[in-house]
Amino acid sequence: MEIRDNTSKNIISRVKEGSIAEELEISVADELLSINGCKVSDIIEYKYLITEEDLVLSIKKEDGQIYEFEIEKDYDEDIGIEFTNPLIDKVKSCSNNCIFCFIDQLPKGMRKTLYFKDDDSRLSFLQGNFITLTNMKEEEIKRIIKYRISPINISVHTTNKDLRVKMLRNKNAGKILEYISRFYDAKIFMNCQIVLLRDYNDKDELVKTIKDLESFYPYVESVAVVPVGLTKHREGLTDLKAYDKESSEEVIKIIGGLQEELLLKYGTRFVFPSDEFYVMAGIELPSEEEYEGYLQIENGVGLITSFMTEIEETIKDIEETYINESIVILTGFSAYEFMLRAVEMVKSKVNFKNIEVYKIKNNFFGEKITVAGLVTGTDIIDQLTDISKFDRIVIPDVMLRDGFLFLDDYKISDLEDIYKIPISVSEVDGFKFINVLLNRGIE
Repeated sequence: MEIRDNTSKNIISRVKEGSIAEELEISVADELLSINGCKVSDIIEYKYLITEEDLVLSIKKEDGQIYEFEIEKDYDEDIGIEFTNPLIDKVKSCSNNCIFCFIDQLPKGMRKTLYFKDDDSRLSFLQGNFITLTNMKEEEIKRIIKYRISPINISVHTTNKDLRVKMLRNKNAGKILEYISRFYDAKIFMNCQIVLLRDYNDKDELVKTIKDLESFYPYVESVAVVPVGLTKHREGLTDLKAYDKESSEEVIKIIGGLQEELLLKYGTRFVFPSDEFYVMAGIELPSEEEYEGYLQIENGVGLITSFMTEIEETIKDIEETYINESIVILTGFSAYEFMLRAVEMVKSKVNFKNIEVYKIKNNFFGEKITVAGLVTGTDIIDQLTDISKFDRIVIPDVMLRDGFLFLDDYKISDLEDIYKIPISVSEVDGFKFINVLLNRGIE
């Protein structure tokens, strides 16, 4: 059983099956008051406190009665509870006014939660969010070091103080290397991100930033370089240039040269361009080995190579079969050619009644936005008009928020009502993608 009520900051929303909490009959809707006499202020403090082997939990039941539970457990063993508010606190909002902020480029009239800009170190630790560190207070820096919060994912963009202040439009933005240096001294691991803007932090500035970050290796473990995303809704915003074939080729050439040096020096390439640069440049993506375990795959670094490799490996174990179903797979322009190749690999073992890949042009955000993750229900409905020959639609989960909602508030169920056929959702995982195509459970 789960509840999703965020009115109280430490109300239990879920008790994991087979956990210590379940054994003690701690329940959903109970309130955690304290651990070893300490009131829990946020999820980081909670994670830190429960590492102890001997715990006393003070729990308030729905009827108002308070109980104390004494627990003996292994060090770092989880007790098995989650909270209605995952942070057990308010999310810290962003204090920047970045000239490239994607949220500033959203059209009006979307749901309010999409316009909220977070910049919270706790979300970096818990969910992998990238943060700028510009709103960090001294007590927060000390807390990260004290609680050994690691890894921290940092949006660096540039190590040039004046340029970073200009790009983030925040007077505190120039302190980035000071913070990274303190985390380095404390042996806190970091992953860094550079959103690349043409004629701002590219070329020589990009080289400088990478070399500056290299000096903090191995605690700065990796750096991802991603192109700025520009929608058509930029009225009144800073004039920025989108990346194209030639400029993407230049980025890959610069980073490739640095990778060669770093590989010889440290045994790692350290810095990786996102897949979008290779797609825009029309250059073959690196091999799986060159991604070194996909250190920043959630940042779109190696996602396509990983997916195609998983398809290739999974299809070896598939018996030749016939699927009496006509399927259409939806994707964005960037991944279209790769999806065609993926389908051809699947067809080497599986004979479908019919299977097609359909690319959705992004009219909602603008044609410069080509990734599948920003495809909206509106554009699907406008463009996928003739579906009489299809029995099922397959979409990637990156198109959805909360597993069912497109960015423009259309639900999967809305599209199913319109099309009168089922929609299947697949993770960007080759094994799971094939199982979705075969319409069977994950084994």
